[in-house]
Amino acid sequence: MALAIIFLLITLLALVAIFRELRKRNMLGFVFALLTVAVFGWFSVMTFIDVFHGGGAPAPI
Repeated sequence: MALAIIFLLITLLALVAIFRELRKRNMLGFVFALLTVAVFGWFSVMTFIDVFHGGGAPAPI
């Protein structure tokens, strides 16, 4: 669960970076921030789904 929260925080910071780089008209920074949002956003959503569906580690004895 902590991994999903970390991924979500990175995604939120990258969303802020998207708007900041658009305001500065820095297209390379914008592209990297957009890719970061896409990748880490996907990882955070999939990690939340995996955690809530009980996948991953086996159940403790």
